Amino acid sequence: MAYQEIIYQVADRVLTITLNRPDKLNAFTQRMLQELIEAFDQADADDNVRAVIVTGAGRAFCAGADLSSGGNTFDRAARGLPGEKGTWRDGGGRVSLRIFESKKPVIAAINGPAVGVGVTMTLPMDIRIASDTARFGLVFTRRGLVPEACSSWFLPRIVGIAQALEWVYSGRVFPAAEALAGRLVSKVVAPDQLLPTAQALAREIADNTSAVSVALSRQMLWRMLGADHPMEAHKVDSRGIAAMGKLPDAYEGVASFLEKRPAKFTLRPSRDMPDFYPWWQDRPFE
Repeated sequence: MAYQEIIYQVADRVLTITLNRPDKLNAFTQRMLQELIEAFDQADADDNVRAVIVTGAGRAFCAGADLSSGGNTFDRAARGLPGEKGTWRDGGGRVSLRIFESKKPVIAAINGPAVGVGVTMTLPMDIRIASDTARFGLVFTRRGLVPEACSSWFLPRIVGIAQALEWVYSGRVFPAAEALAGRLVSKVVAPDQLLPTAQALAREIADNTSAVSVALSRQMLWRMLGADHPMEAHKVDSRGIAAMGKLPDAYEGVASFLEKRPAKFTLRPSRDMPDFYPWWQDRPFE
């Protein structure tokens, strides 16, 4: 796909995806949806990508869904679009599920307003860093809608159910300082420090860790959020340690520690994931 609404740029093993409709505050469209899914597919297939940063062009991160079609924006039947009840899929949810499946860690660098899907698409990202000019809004109840992009699953797990309910029920827009206090973001920095902060974190991962260890750890941590007993984690941990312990990266990790030198990991997520990966069954949309 030739990207038109995002910018895809890899430098020093870090991919930066920039939402690129600055004249529309990077409002989310069907094309942006498809381009984001394609970008994460491309990133997973490229072993030169060790971490992903997602940010926005111009003064906004993403102002939410493009509402230019008017009041019937969300009424597919009125707009003559396909998709019957039970078969149509929320576009933001498709993006969130694709990010959830990513083998690469994902950092959101939220440079400005992030509203609606502009917030919810960041929830399956692993780390969110915000500029102090950023604003957030889970505004669905103020638009006669409900949360989307799988946010009813992600949001309470990130910020807790009480905070999630307050933000969703009120639908109000709130500043970066409140997002930090509510643990929606992990850091708030000056605008000129946003990308350098995200890049420094991405470089820390890219320069010092095993790509396969990170890919496996990412899925272990996210998927254990839904486990009903720690035994499920114990089973996956045990399989992971047993599988990774006999591979070259574990040997290199120990040797580099003993020899007091940087590790040179060689395993690649595209080809070297352990035999038991994936250990889950894909969930059909039905």
